Amino acid sequence: MSEQAAAPDPPIPWLGLAGVLLGTFISTLNGRLSTFGLADIRGAVHAGFDDGAWITTAQTMAQMLIAPVAIWVGGIYGPRRVLMDAAAVFAVISALIPLSTGLPMLLALQFVGGLASGCFVPLTLGYLLRNLPPRFWTFGVALYALNLELSLNISASLEGWYVDNFSWVWIFWQNVPLALGMALCLHFGAPQDQAHPKPPPADLFGLATCGLGLALIYAALDQGNRLDWLNSGLVCGLLGAGVILLAAFLIHERRAAHPFVNLKVLFSPPLPRLLVLIAFLRLTILSTAYLIPQFLGAVRGFRALQVGQTLVWIAAPQLIFCPLAALMLRRSDPRLVSSIGFIFVSIACLMVAHGLTGLWTSDQFLPSQLLQAIGQSFALSGILFFAVLHLRPEDALTFGAAVQTARLMGGEIGTAFVATLVRVRTQTASAQIGQHLRIGDGGVTQRLAALAAGPARGPDPAGSLRRAVGILIGTVRAAAALQGVIDAFVVIGGLTALALLIVVTHKPAPLGPASARPLFGGRKAPA
Repeated sequence: MSEQAAAPDPPIPWLGLAGVLLGTFISTLNGRLSTFGLADIRGAVHAGFDDGAWITTAQTMAQMLIAPVAIWVGGIYGPRRVLMDAAAVFAVISALIPLSTGLPMLLALQFVGGLASGCFVPLTLGYLLRNLPPRFWTFGVALYALNLELSLNISASLEGWYVDNFSWVWIFWQNVPLALGMALCLHFGAPQDQAHPKPPPADLFGLATCGLGLALIYAALDQGNRLDWLNSGLVCGLLGAGVILLAAFLIHERRAAHPFVNLKVLFSPPLPRLLVLIAFLRLTILSTAYLIPQFLGAVRGFRALQVGQTLVWIAAPQLIFCPLAALMLRRSDPRLVSSIGFIFVSIACLMVAHGLTGLWTSDQFLPSQLLQAIGQSFALSGILFFAVLHLRPEDALTFGAAVQTARLMGGEIGTAFVATLVRVRTQTASAQIGQHLRIGDGGVTQRLAALAAGPARGPDPAGSLRRAVGILIGTVRAAAALQGVIDAFVVIGGLTALALLIVVTHKPAPLGPASARPLFGGRKAPA
Protein backbone atom coordinates (compact mmCIF):
# COMPACT_ATOMS: atom_id res chain seq x y z
CA MET A 1 0.00 0.00 0.00
CA SER A 2 1.48 3.31 -1.03
CA GLU A 3 2.16 5.91 1.58
CA GLN A 4 -0.57 8.49 1.74
CA ALA A 5 0.36 12.03 0.78
CA ALA A 6 0.77 14.33 3.72
CA ALA A 7 -2.21 16.54 4.35
CA PRO A 8 -1.64 20.22 3.68
CA ASP A 9 -0.98 22.40 6.69
CA PRO A 10 -4.16 23.95 8.06
CA PRO A 11 -4.52 27.71 7.74
CA ILE A 12 -3.61 29.96 10.66
CA PRO A 13 -6.88 31.74 11.58
CA TRP A 14 -5.34 34.81 13.19
CA LEU A 15 -3.12 35.32 10.14
CA GLY A 16 -6.13 35.41 7.82
CA LEU A 17 -7.84 37.86 10.17
CA ALA A 18 -4.73 40.05 10.10
CA GLY A 19 -4.76 39.96 6.30
CA VAL A 20 -8.33 41.22 5.85
CA LEU A 21 -7.91 43.86 8.55
CA LEU A 22 -4.69 45.01 6.90
CA GLY A 23 -6.71 45.56 3.72
CA THR A 24 -9.07 47.90 5.57
CA PHE A 25 -6.10 49.75 7.00
CA ILE A 26 -4.43 50.13 3.58
CA SER A 27 -7.58 51.37 1.85
CA THR A 28 -8.26 54.20 4.30
CA LEU A 29 -4.61 55.12 4.82
CA ASN A 30 -3.89 55.40 1.10
CA GLY A 31 -6.83 57.73 0.50
CA ARG A 32 -5.91 60.01 3.40
CA LEU A 33 -2.22 60.09 2.50
CA SER A 34 -3.09 61.12 -1.05
CA THR A 35 -5.25 63.94 0.34
CA PHE A 36 -2.60 65.29 2.72
CA GLY A 37 0.16 64.96 0.12
CA LEU A 38 -1.89 66.35 -2.78
CA ALA A 39 0.21 69.51 -3.15
CA ASP A 40 3.43 67.51 -3.47
CA ILE A 41 1.83 65.07 -5.91
CA ARG A 42 0.47 67.90 -8.07
CA GLY A 43 3.88 69.51 -8.15
CA ALA A 44 5.58 66.29 -9.21
CA VAL A 45 3.38 65.92 -12.31
CA HIS A 46 3.14 69.69 -12.98
CA ALA A 47 -0.63 69.77 -12.45
CA GLY A 48 -2.60 72.89 -11.59
CA PHE A 49 -5.01 73.19 -8.69
CA ASP A 50 -8.17 72.44 -10.69
CA ASP A 51 -6.73 69.55 -12.70
CA GLY A 52 -4.95 68.11 -9.67
CA ALA A 53 -8.17 68.09 -7.66
CA TRP A 54 -9.18 64.96 -9.60
CA ILE A 55 -6.21 62.93 -8.31
CA THR A 56 -7.95 61.80 -5.13
CA THR A 57 -11.40 61.81 -6.75
CA ALA A 58 -10.28 59.28 -9.38
CA GLN A 59 -9.22 56.80 -6.73
CA THR A 60 -12.36 56.95 -4.59
CA MET A 61 -14.67 57.01 -7.61
CA ALA A 62 -13.12 53.69 -8.60
CA GLN A 63 -13.68 52.33 -5.09
CA MET A 64 -17.36 53.19 -5.32
CA LEU A 65 -17.58 51.74 -8.82
CA ILE A 66 -16.01 48.39 -7.89
CA ALA A 67 -17.82 47.80 -4.57
CA PRO A 68 -20.86 46.02 -6.09
CA VAL A 69 -18.64 43.94 -8.38
CA ALA A 70 -16.38 42.96 -5.45
CA ILE A 71 -19.37 41.72 -3.47
CA TRP A 72 -20.73 39.69 -6.38
CA VAL A 73 -17.36 38.16 -7.28
CA GLY A 74 -16.62 37.49 -3.60
CA GLY A 75 -19.90 35.64 -3.26
CA ILE A 76 -19.12 33.47 -6.30
CA TYR A 77 -15.41 32.75 -5.86
CA GLY A 78 -14.90 33.53 -2.18
CA PRO A 79 -13.26 36.55 -0.51
CA ARG A 80 -9.80 34.94 -0.15
CA ARG A 81 -9.11 34.72 -3.85
CA VAL A 82 -10.55 38.14 -4.64
CA LEU A 83 -8.62 39.86 -1.86
CA MET A 84 -5.32 38.18 -2.77
CA ASP A 85 -5.62 39.14 -6.44
CA ALA A 86 -6.67 42.69 -5.54
CA ALA A 87 -3.73 43.05 -3.13
CA ALA A 88 -1.26 41.91 -5.81
CA VAL A 89 -2.68 44.40 -8.35
CA PHE A 90 -2.63 47.19 -5.79
CA ALA A 91 1.02 46.51 -4.95
CA VAL A 92 2.01 46.74 -8.62
CA ILE A 93 0.02 49.94 -9.21
CA SER A 94 1.44 51.57 -6.06
CA ALA A 95 4.96 50.85 -7.32
CA LEU A 96 4.17 52.43 -10.70
CA ILE A 97 2.30 55.59 -9.64
CA PRO A 98 5.42 57.61 -8.65
CA LEU A 99 6.86 56.85 -12.09
CA SER A 100 4.00 58.69 -13.84
CA THR A 101 5.18 61.07 -16.54
CA GLY A 102 2.16 63.33 -16.42
CA LEU A 103 -1.28 63.90 -14.96
CA PRO A 104 -3.24 61.64 -17.39
CA MET A 105 -1.03 58.66 -16.56
CA LEU A 106 -1.28 59.40 -12.84
CA LEU A 107 -5.09 59.64 -12.99
CA ALA A 108 -5.31 56.34 -14.88
CA LEU A 109 -3.09 54.55 -12.36
CA GLN A 110 -4.99 56.11 -9.45
CA PHE A 111 -8.23 54.82 -10.95
CA VAL A 112 -6.89 51.27 -11.38
CA GLY A 113 -5.45 51.37 -7.86
CA GLY A 114 -8.87 52.44 -6.59
CA LEU A 115 -10.48 49.48 -8.34
CA ALA A 116 -8.06 47.15 -6.52
CA SER A 117 -8.28 48.76 -3.06
CA GLY A 118 -12.05 49.10 -3.42
CA CYS A 119 -12.32 45.33 -2.94
CA PHE A 120 -10.71 45.44 0.50
CA VAL A 121 -13.33 47.00 2.78
CA PRO A 122 -16.56 45.44 1.33
CA LEU A 123 -15.21 41.91 1.80
CA THR A 124 -13.67 42.46 5.24
CA LEU A 125 -16.85 42.32 7.32
CA GLY A 126 -18.12 39.37 5.32
CA TYR A 127 -14.89 37.48 6.01
CA LEU A 128 -15.03 38.30 9.72
CA LEU A 129 -18.62 37.16 10.13
CA ARG A 130 -18.13 33.97 8.11
CA ASN A 131 -14.83 32.83 9.63
CA LEU A 132 -14.95 33.96 13.26
CA PRO A 133 -17.04 32.13 15.87
CA PRO A 134 -19.94 34.36 16.97
CA ARG A 135 -18.48 34.76 20.46
CA PHE A 136 -15.52 36.58 18.90
CA TRP A 137 -17.54 38.87 16.64
CA THR A 138 -17.35 41.74 19.14
CA PHE A 139 -13.56 41.71 18.92
CA GLY A 140 -13.64 41.43 15.12
CA VAL A 141 -15.96 44.44 14.84
CA ALA A 142 -13.82 46.41 17.32
CA LEU A 143 -10.66 45.62 15.35
CA TYR A 144 -12.43 46.67 12.15
CA ALA A 145 -13.32 50.01 13.78
CA LEU A 146 -9.76 50.34 15.12
CA ASN A 147 -8.30 49.91 11.64
CA LEU A 148 -10.53 52.59 10.15
CA GLU A 149 -9.80 55.15 12.85
CA LEU A 150 -6.08 54.39 13.15
CA SER A 151 -5.44 54.76 9.43
CA LEU A 152 -7.60 57.88 9.27
CA ASN A 153 -5.68 59.79 11.94
CA ILE A 154 -2.03 58.82 11.45
CA SER A 155 -2.00 59.90 7.81
CA ALA A 156 -0.88 63.50 8.38
CA SER A 157 2.09 62.40 10.51
CA LEU A 158 3.17 59.82 7.95
CA GLU A 159 2.85 62.18 5.00
CA GLY A 160 4.82 64.90 6.74
CA TRP A 161 7.51 62.46 7.80
CA TYR A 162 7.86 61.02 4.30
CA VAL A 163 8.15 64.46 2.70
CA ASP A 164 10.59 65.79 5.31
CA ASN A 165 12.88 62.75 5.43
CA PHE A 166 12.47 60.96 2.10
CA SER A 167 10.20 61.95 -0.77
CA TRP A 168 6.54 62.18 -1.70
CA VAL A 169 6.90 58.91 -3.64
CA TRP A 170 6.77 56.98 -0.36
CA ILE A 171 3.12 58.02 -0.02
CA PHE A 172 2.55 55.29 -2.62
CA TRP A 173 5.58 53.02 -2.25
CA GLN A 174 4.73 52.24 1.37
CA ASN A 175 1.68 50.39 0.02
CA VAL A 176 3.85 47.82 -1.78
CA PRO A 177 5.09 45.92 1.32
CA LEU A 178 1.72 46.40 3.05
CA ALA A 179 -0.25 44.92 0.14
CA LEU A 180 2.21 42.04 -0.32
CA GLY A 181 2.03 41.34 3.41
CA MET A 182 -1.75 41.28 3.16
CA ALA A 183 -1.60 38.75 0.31
CA LEU A 184 0.82 36.51 2.26
CA CYS A 185 -1.36 36.62 5.38
CA LEU A 186 -4.39 35.58 3.34
CA HIS A 187 -2.43 32.86 1.51
CA PHE A 188 -1.25 31.18 4.70
CA GLY A 189 -4.06 32.14 7.07
CA ALA A 190 -7.37 32.17 5.19
CA PRO A 191 -9.25 28.95 4.48
CA GLN A 192 -9.59 27.86 0.87
CA ASP A 193 -12.61 29.38 -0.84
CA GLN A 194 -15.47 27.13 -1.86
CA ALA A 195 -16.55 28.31 -5.27
CA HIS A 196 -20.27 28.51 -5.89
CA PRO A 197 -21.25 25.18 -7.55
CA LYS A 198 -23.86 26.77 -9.82
CA PRO A 199 -23.34 30.51 -9.82
CA PRO A 200 -26.38 32.52 -10.91
CA PRO A 201 -26.11 34.53 -14.13
CA ALA A 202 -24.24 37.79 -13.70
CA ASP A 203 -26.57 40.73 -13.17
CA LEU A 204 -24.54 42.98 -15.45
CA PHE A 205 -27.14 45.74 -15.65
CA GLY A 206 -27.47 45.90 -11.87
CA LEU A 207 -23.70 45.86 -11.32
CA ALA A 208 -23.14 48.61 -13.88
CA THR A 209 -25.95 50.95 -12.83
CA CYS A 210 -25.22 50.63 -9.10
CA GLY A 211 -21.47 51.14 -9.40
CA LEU A 212 -21.65 53.96 -11.95
CA GLY A 213 -24.44 55.73 -10.07
CA LEU A 214 -22.52 55.73 -6.79
CA ALA A 215 -19.28 56.77 -8.50
CA LEU A 216 -20.88 59.74 -10.29
CA ILE A 217 -22.63 60.99 -7.15
CA TYR A 218 -19.38 60.69 -5.22
CA ALA A 219 -17.51 62.68 -7.89
CA ALA A 220 -20.14 65.43 -7.71
CA LEU A 221 -19.81 65.63 -3.93
CA ASP A 222 -16.02 65.61 -4.05
CA GLN A 223 -15.81 68.40 -6.63
CA GLY A 224 -18.91 70.35 -5.57
CA ASN A 225 -17.28 72.76 -3.13
CA ARG A 226 -14.54 73.64 -5.63
CA LEU A 227 -17.01 74.17 -8.51
CA ASP A 228 -19.70 75.98 -6.45
CA TRP A 229 -22.22 73.15 -6.42
CA LEU A 230 -25.37 73.68 -8.50
CA ASN A 231 -23.86 76.68 -10.22
CA SER A 232 -21.64 74.21 -12.07
CA GLY A 233 -23.01 72.32 -15.05
CA LEU A 234 -20.54 69.48 -14.39
CA VAL A 235 -21.75 68.97 -10.82
CA CYS A 236 -25.40 69.06 -11.90
CA GLY A 237 -24.70 66.57 -14.68
CA LEU A 238 -22.86 64.17 -12.38
CA LEU A 239 -25.59 64.34 -9.73
CA GLY A 240 -28.42 63.95 -12.23
CA ALA A 241 -26.82 61.01 -14.03
CA GLY A 242 -25.95 59.32 -10.73
CA VAL A 243 -29.49 59.62 -9.36
CA ILE A 244 -31.02 58.31 -12.60
CA LEU A 245 -28.67 55.31 -12.64
CA LEU A 246 -29.41 54.44 -9.00
CA ALA A 247 -33.15 54.72 -9.64
CA ALA A 248 -32.78 52.38 -12.64
CA PHE A 249 -30.77 50.00 -10.47
CA LEU A 250 -33.44 49.80 -7.75
CA ILE A 251 -36.25 49.27 -10.27
CA HIS A 252 -34.22 46.57 -12.04
CA GLU A 253 -33.30 44.76 -8.82
CA ARG A 254 -36.96 44.50 -7.78
CA ARG A 255 -37.82 42.81 -11.07
CA ALA A 256 -34.66 40.80 -11.84
CA ALA A 257 -34.79 37.01 -11.58
CA HIS A 258 -31.25 36.87 -10.12
CA PRO A 259 -30.49 40.22 -8.43
CA PHE A 260 -27.00 40.51 -6.99
CA VAL A 261 -28.19 42.59 -3.99
CA ASN A 262 -30.87 41.39 -1.63
CA LEU A 263 -33.03 44.49 -1.36
CA LYS A 264 -35.03 42.88 1.44
CA VAL A 265 -31.86 42.89 3.57
CA LEU A 266 -31.02 46.49 2.69
CA PHE A 267 -34.48 47.92 3.28
CA SER A 268 -35.66 45.75 6.16
CA PRO A 269 -35.58 47.42 9.58
CA PRO A 270 -33.33 48.32 11.23
CA LEU A 271 -30.56 48.22 8.62
CA PRO A 272 -31.46 51.46 6.75
CA ARG A 273 -31.50 53.37 10.01
CA LEU A 274 -28.21 51.86 11.13
CA LEU A 275 -26.54 52.59 7.79
CA VAL A 276 -27.65 56.21 8.15
CA LEU A 277 -26.02 56.23 11.59
CA ILE A 278 -22.79 54.80 10.16
CA ALA A 279 -22.81 57.49 7.47
CA PHE A 280 -23.62 60.06 10.14
CA LEU A 281 -20.72 58.96 12.30
CA ARG A 282 -18.33 59.08 9.36
CA LEU A 283 -19.63 62.60 8.72
CA THR A 284 -18.65 63.71 12.22
CA ILE A 285 -15.33 61.83 12.26
CA LEU A 286 -14.10 62.95 8.85
CA SER A 287 -15.37 66.47 9.44
CA THR A 288 -13.40 66.92 12.64
CA ALA A 289 -10.40 65.31 10.92
CA TYR A 290 -10.81 68.06 8.32
CA LEU A 291 -11.42 70.94 10.75
CA ILE A 292 -8.34 70.54 12.92
CA PRO A 293 -5.92 70.51 9.96
CA GLN A 294 -7.89 73.41 8.49
CA PHE A 295 -7.38 75.47 11.64
CA LEU A 296 -3.74 74.54 12.19
CA GLY A 297 -2.91 75.18 8.53
CA ALA A 298 -4.96 78.32 7.79
CA VAL A 299 -4.76 80.06 11.17
CA ARG A 300 -1.50 78.81 12.68
CA GLY A 301 0.42 78.06 9.48
CA PHE A 302 1.37 74.53 10.59
CA ARG A 303 2.81 71.98 8.19
CA ALA A 304 1.52 68.40 7.73
CA LEU A 305 3.93 66.87 10.26
CA GLN A 306 2.88 69.38 12.90
CA VAL A 307 -0.80 68.76 12.14
CA GLY A 308 -0.18 65.03 12.49
CA GLN A 309 1.12 65.52 16.03
CA THR A 310 -2.43 66.53 16.98
CA LEU A 311 -4.34 63.88 15.01
CA VAL A 312 -2.13 61.09 16.33
CA TRP A 313 -3.70 61.67 19.75
CA ILE A 314 -6.94 60.40 18.26
CA ALA A 315 -5.21 57.37 16.74
CA ALA A 316 -3.04 56.18 19.65
CA PRO A 317 -5.79 55.75 22.31
CA GLN A 318 -7.76 53.57 19.89
CA LEU A 319 -5.35 50.73 20.72
CA ILE A 320 -6.74 50.75 24.26
CA PHE A 321 -10.34 51.82 23.81
CA CYS A 322 -11.29 49.53 20.91
CA PRO A 323 -10.66 46.35 22.98
CA LEU A 324 -12.51 48.02 25.86
CA ALA A 325 -15.44 48.67 23.52
CA ALA A 326 -15.40 44.98 22.53
CA LEU A 327 -15.56 43.89 26.17
CA MET A 328 -18.45 46.26 26.83
CA LEU A 329 -20.30 44.94 23.76
CA ARG A 330 -20.09 41.42 25.18
CA ARG A 331 -21.71 42.46 28.44
CA SER A 332 -24.08 45.32 27.61
CA ASP A 333 -26.53 46.68 25.07
CA PRO A 334 -24.76 47.98 21.92
CA ARG A 335 -27.02 51.02 22.09
CA LEU A 336 -25.42 51.96 25.41
CA VAL A 337 -21.91 51.64 23.98
CA SER A 338 -22.69 53.73 20.90
CA SER A 339 -24.59 56.29 23.00
CA ILE A 340 -21.54 56.80 25.22
CA GLY A 341 -19.51 57.30 22.07
CA PHE A 342 -21.82 59.91 20.57
CA ILE A 343 -22.00 61.79 23.89
CA PHE A 344 -18.20 61.95 24.08
CA VAL A 345 -17.83 63.10 20.47
CA SER A 346 -20.44 65.82 20.94
CA ILE A 347 -18.82 67.05 24.16
CA ALA A 348 -15.40 67.07 22.47
CA CYS A 349 -16.71 69.22 19.61
CA LEU A 350 -18.35 71.69 22.00
CA MET A 351 -15.17 71.87 24.12
CA VAL A 352 -13.24 73.03 21.07
CA ALA A 353 -15.98 75.41 19.93
CA HIS A 354 -16.15 77.02 23.38
CA GLY A 355 -12.43 77.46 23.98
CA LEU A 356 -10.78 77.75 20.54
CA THR A 357 -8.68 80.86 19.99
CA GLY A 358 -6.13 81.86 17.40
CA LEU A 359 -3.33 80.96 19.85
CA TRP A 360 -4.21 77.25 20.14
CA THR A 361 -1.57 74.71 19.18
CA SER A 362 -1.50 70.91 19.32
CA ASP A 363 -1.36 70.84 23.14
CA GLN A 364 -4.64 72.72 23.56
CA PHE A 365 -6.46 70.16 21.40
CA LEU A 366 -5.25 67.23 23.53
CA PRO A 367 -8.13 66.96 26.09
CA SER A 368 -10.87 67.14 23.47
CA GLN A 369 -9.10 64.76 21.11
CA LEU A 370 -8.60 62.14 23.81
CA LEU A 371 -12.32 62.35 24.58
CA GLN A 372 -13.14 62.12 20.89
CA ALA A 373 -10.87 59.07 20.52
CA ILE A 374 -12.94 57.21 23.10
CA GLY A 375 -16.17 58.39 21.52
CA GLN A 376 -15.25 57.32 18.00
CA SER A 377 -14.21 53.83 19.14
CA PHE A 378 -17.38 53.26 21.12
CA ALA A 379 -19.79 54.80 18.63
CA LEU A 380 -18.56 52.96 15.52
CA SER A 381 -18.11 49.61 17.29
CA GLY A 382 -21.54 49.84 18.90
CA ILE A 383 -23.39 50.70 15.69
CA LEU A 384 -21.64 48.02 13.63
CA PHE A 385 -22.26 45.33 16.22
CA PHE A 386 -25.88 46.40 16.66
CA ALA A 387 -26.32 45.89 12.92
CA VAL A 388 -24.50 42.53 12.99
CA LEU A 389 -26.95 41.23 15.61
CA HIS A 390 -29.72 41.54 13.01
CA LEU A 391 -27.86 39.71 10.25
CA ARG A 392 -27.85 36.21 8.90
CA PRO A 393 -24.37 34.94 7.89
CA GLU A 394 -25.48 34.59 4.26
CA ASP A 395 -26.25 38.32 4.19
CA ALA A 396 -22.77 39.30 5.38
CA LEU A 397 -21.47 40.26 1.93
CA THR A 398 -24.49 42.44 1.19
CA PHE A 399 -23.98 44.12 4.55
CA GLY A 400 -20.29 44.66 3.78
CA ALA A 401 -21.16 46.45 0.53
CA ALA A 402 -23.73 48.60 2.31
CA VAL A 403 -21.23 49.55 5.02
CA GLN A 404 -18.60 50.47 2.42
CA THR A 405 -21.12 52.67 0.61
CA ALA A 406 -22.29 54.32 3.84
CA ARG A 407 -18.70 54.79 5.01
CA LEU A 408 -17.42 56.44 1.84
CA MET A 409 -20.56 58.38 0.99
CA GLY A 410 -21.12 59.51 4.57
CA GLY A 411 -17.55 60.69 4.87
CA GLU A 412 -17.71 62.52 1.54
CA ILE A 413 -21.05 64.16 2.37
CA GLY A 414 -19.60 65.19 5.73
CA THR A 415 -16.43 66.63 4.25
CA ALA A 416 -18.33 68.43 1.48
CA PHE A 417 -20.87 69.81 3.96
CA VAL A 418 -18.28 71.02 6.46
CA ALA A 419 -15.93 72.41 3.79
CA THR A 420 -18.82 74.42 2.33
CA LEU A 421 -19.97 75.52 5.79
CA VAL A 422 -16.47 76.67 6.74
CA ARG A 423 -16.06 78.52 3.44
CA VAL A 424 -19.41 80.32 3.73
CA ARG A 425 -18.98 81.18 7.42
CA THR A 426 -15.41 82.36 6.80
CA GLN A 427 -16.57 84.62 3.99
CA THR A 428 -19.37 85.98 6.17
CA ALA A 429 -16.99 86.64 9.08
CA SER A 430 -14.48 88.28 6.72
CA ALA A 431 -17.17 90.60 5.34
CA GLN A 432 -18.34 91.53 8.85
CA ILE A 433 -14.81 92.27 10.04
CA GLY A 434 -14.12 94.21 6.86
CA GLN A 435 -17.00 96.56 7.63
CA HIS A 436 -14.98 97.88 10.58
CA LEU A 437 -11.78 98.37 8.56
CA ARG A 438 -12.11 101.46 6.41
CA ILE A 439 -9.44 103.60 4.81
CA GLY A 440 -8.94 106.73 6.86
CA ASP A 441 -10.42 105.27 10.05
CA GLY A 442 -8.37 106.40 13.06
CA GLY A 443 -7.99 102.93 14.58
CA VAL A 444 -6.94 101.41 11.27
CA THR A 445 -4.44 104.20 10.65
CA GLN A 446 -2.91 103.73 14.11
CA ARG A 447 -2.68 99.95 13.63
CA LEU A 448 -0.97 100.31 10.25
CA ALA A 449 1.45 102.85 11.67
CA ALA A 450 2.33 100.50 14.55
CA LEU A 451 2.89 97.61 12.13
CA ALA A 452 4.97 99.78 9.79
CA ALA A 453 7.16 100.83 12.71
CA GLY A 454 7.42 97.28 14.05
CA PRO A 455 7.07 93.92 12.20
CA ALA A 456 6.82 95.55 8.76
CA ARG A 457 9.60 98.08 9.29
CA GLY A 458 12.09 98.58 6.46
CA PRO A 459 14.31 101.20 4.84
CA ASP A 460 11.51 102.37 2.53
CA PRO A 461 8.50 103.94 4.32
CA ALA A 462 6.19 103.14 1.40
CA GLY A 463 7.34 99.53 1.40
CA SER A 464 6.83 99.34 5.17
CA LEU A 465 3.26 100.56 4.74
CA ARG A 466 2.56 97.97 2.04
CA ARG A 467 3.89 95.21 4.28
CA ALA A 468 1.80 96.54 7.16
CA VAL A 469 -1.31 96.35 4.96
CA GLY A 470 -0.42 92.75 4.06
CA ILE A 471 -0.03 91.83 7.73
CA LEU A 472 -3.38 93.38 8.60
CA ILE A 473 -5.09 91.52 5.74
CA GLY A 474 -3.52 88.28 6.95
CA THR A 475 -4.80 88.96 10.47
CA VAL A 476 -8.33 89.49 9.16
CA ARG A 477 -8.16 86.26 7.14
CA ALA A 478 -6.95 84.29 10.16
CA ALA A 479 -9.72 85.72 12.36
CA ALA A 480 -12.36 84.88 9.75
CA ALA A 481 -11.00 81.36 9.31
CA LEU A 482 -11.06 80.89 13.08
CA GLN A 483 -14.72 81.89 13.23
CA GLY A 484 -15.59 79.51 10.39
CA VAL A 485 -13.96 76.58 12.21
CA ILE A 486 -15.71 77.44 15.49
CA ASP A 487 -19.11 77.56 13.78
CA ALA A 488 -18.45 74.19 12.14
CA PHE A 489 -17.57 72.56 15.47
CA VAL A 490 -20.84 73.86 16.93
CA VAL A 491 -22.83 72.39 14.04
CA ILE A 492 -21.07 69.01 14.28
CA GLY A 493 -21.69 68.88 18.03
CA GLY A 494 -25.39 69.47 17.40
CA LEU A 495 -25.56 66.84 14.65
CA THR A 496 -23.87 64.30 16.91
CA ALA A 497 -26.49 64.98 19.57
CA LEU A 498 -29.15 64.26 16.93
CA ALA A 499 -27.46 60.93 16.14
CA LEU A 500 -27.54 60.13 19.85
CA LEU A 501 -31.31 60.71 19.85
CA ILE A 502 -31.70 58.23 16.96
CA VAL A 503 -29.73 55.60 18.88
CA VAL A 504 -31.55 55.88 22.21
CA THR A 505 -35.00 55.77 20.59
CA HIS A 506 -34.22 52.53 18.72
CA LYS A 507 -35.69 49.29 20.01
CA PRO A 508 -33.28 46.66 21.44
CA ALA A 509 -31.39 44.30 19.15
CA PRO A 510 -32.02 40.53 19.04
CA LEU A 511 -30.08 38.39 21.50
CA GLY A 512 -27.63 37.19 18.89
CA PRO A 513 -26.99 36.68 15.16
CA ALA A 514 -30.16 36.10 13.25
CA SER A 515 -29.56 32.48 12.27
CA ALA A 516 -27.76 30.79 15.18
CA ARG A 517 -28.46 32.76 18.32
CA PRO A 518 -25.87 32.02 20.97
CA LEU A 519 -25.36 35.00 23.22
CA PHE A 520 -21.89 36.41 23.26
CA GLY A 521 -21.60 36.02 26.99
CA GLY A 522 -22.10 32.26 26.71
CA ARG A 523 -25.84 31.96 27.43
CA LYS A 524 -28.22 30.62 24.82
CA ALA A 525 -30.98 32.65 23.34
CA PRO A 526 -34.46 31.21 23.06
CA ALA A 527 -35.10 29.33 19.85
